[in-house]
Amino acid sequence: MTDLTWRPDTPGVAAEIRPLLLAVAAVDGRPEVPESGLAREFRGGEHLLATDGIELTGSAGGAELVGYAHLDTEGDSFGHQVAEVVVRPDARRRGIGSALVDAVLARADDGVRFWAHGDHPGAVRIAELRGLSRVRELLTMRLDLSTADAGGPGAPVWPDGVRVRAFEPGRDEAAVVAVNRAAFAWHPEQGALTVADVEATERESWFDPAGFFLAVDTSDRVLGFHWTKVHPGRIGEVYVVGVDPAAQGSGLGKALTLIGLRHLRALGLPEVMLYVESDNAPAVALYSRMGFTRSVADSQYARADAKGG
Repeated sequence: MTDLTWRPDTPGVAAEIRPLLLAVAAVDGRPEVPESGLAREFRGGEHLLATDGIELTGSAGGAELVGYAHLDTEGDSFGHQVAEVVVRPDARRRGIGSALVDAVLARADDGVRFWAHGDHPGAVRIAELRGLSRVRELLTMRLDLSTADAGGPGAPVWPDGVRVRAFEPGRDEAAVVAVNRAAFAWHPEQGALTVADVEATERESWFDPAGFFLAVDTSDRVLGFHWTKVHPGRIGEVYVVGVDPAAQGSGLGKALTLIGLRHLRALGLPEVMLYVESDNAPAVALYSRMGFTRSVADSQYARADAKGG
């Protein structure tokens, strides 16, 4: 028998969930699990634990954790609550995923959105049976640097009066967040980045200010940035490229992207990845011209007729 128990956000819950997330990541390649704690998308909100045999009373109490759902009750930048649902690989096809989704639908706001990473057929089927439609698609694109031309990514060309420098911890957080907020006012997650989020990321082992490039004007005002990341397994990422709307259209975004790619190639990385919204046609076109190709897609599902959906 599978028991479902809602739990508040506590350090104890994070410790219980991590082994399950690691087991799922080992098979699916997702979700990303940091060296300690939980990734940003699993923090806060409420946690739904699916266990076999023993009902949870304050702790797992020896129960076997077979599935999990996270409900972001605060919601994205537009107020949509967002859910993540995972089932342990060896416990799938037993109805656990369906039970978790039904429990989230019963508890969450009408417009709640569910992530389906990789648009997995099982997740798509669960969504269809509950009248949920695809409302968002996030593409993963990849660039194979090992087969790139000997010269690698082209040299960046900077607009007049613009220079590039490295991010300085303790100095640049607020300026980056301000540019990010303006550049991503339309984005459900990225636009909500805070100084505290940047500072928390600086404490993670992968953070490297040498790979965090700022484009500044003659008065050192930040106009745009390219934050790169190196994943375990030596895969680079175009983590975030943001340009102040007042500086867009000048080629600054392309220049920032190129300088980050050249940095990642100089590290000897064989591959670079990035995430981009499928309906962001200018960005998809730019990355395609640079040699990126579509890899997989993550989708969000919601009831199309729901308020805010």
